[in-house]
Amino acid sequence: MENKEKKFKSGFVNIIGNPNVGKSTLMNALVGERLAIITAKAQTTRHRIMGIVGGEDFQIVYSDTPGILRPSYKLQESMMGFVRGALKDADVILYVTDTVEKGDEASEEIVEKIKLSAIPTIVVINKIDLSNQQGLEALVELWHQRLPEARIIPVSALEGFNISGVFDNIMTLLPEGAPYYEEGTLTDRPMRFFASEIIREKVFLNYDKEIPYSVEIVIEEYKEEPTIDRISAVIYVARDSQKGIIIGRKGEMLKKVGTAARLELEKFVGKKIFLQLHVKVDENWRNSSRGLRKYGYME
Repeated sequence: MENKEKKFKSGFVNIIGNPNVGKSTLMNALVGERLAIITAKAQTTRHRIMGIVGGEDFQIVYSDTPGILRPSYKLQESMMGFVRGALKDADVILYVTDTVEKGDEASEEIVEKIKLSAIPTIVVINKIDLSNQQGLEALVELWHQRLPEARIIPVSALEGFNISGVFDNIMTLLPEGAPYYEEGTLTDRPMRFFASEIIREKVFLNYDKEIPYSVEIVIEEYKEEPTIDRISAVIYVARDSQKGIIIGRKGEMLKKVGTAARLELEKFVGKKIFLQLHVKVDENWRNSSRGLRKYGYME
């Protein structure tokens, strides 16, 4: 008698694209959990962040990556290292573009690498709510020419439109294989990582210009108790002049960031949070091999 039992599928689905095209929004929609920073500012994702989705016969390990850019300092070089790594270990590539972005030399280089890689690729055209039918059809045709072997899927990640279409196409391309993580695992990152990312997001939302890009967050203590988690964190800045800006007049800005981060963390972990924030200076850490190793961007 023929065995009709479904074979298990598993694999790494790596999300790549330019800054601000909605990669993090798409990943959060696919995972069903808010794992990656989402702000209107570019280059908010600095690490590869994995989100794991599983079912009876599949496990997908999604990986969100920093936006493609031409590096201008060592931190950005490290960020682009995460992007290049995602091109090498993917079972399926999700290349995310949108209806308004303009390509550049850095993204052209990555598209060419994808074309030569022979890795199954889905081009996700995001933000279709900002386009008309004629413009969208022209974009689909353009991407068919640029990546002839790729599948082209228009979506609106913010509105949740056609996310199921992306998932269905991933499932057809996913290779057979055993799961990589235990059932029920949501991410490969510890809670300390998400606490630091949530604090960093609030910095991005509350400060202008170069300040958010000069900040790194270190969780010095994360103590879990039955009804409350106690977190002590340091906001590091690259110059002494930035310290006063982060703290603000009479500490008002730091208090505002701390309150917003605490409320977000309470939603994330589902219980009360006691959060202490301190501000310290680590001179020019973004361009220092020592600084990048200290904050986990280099081995």
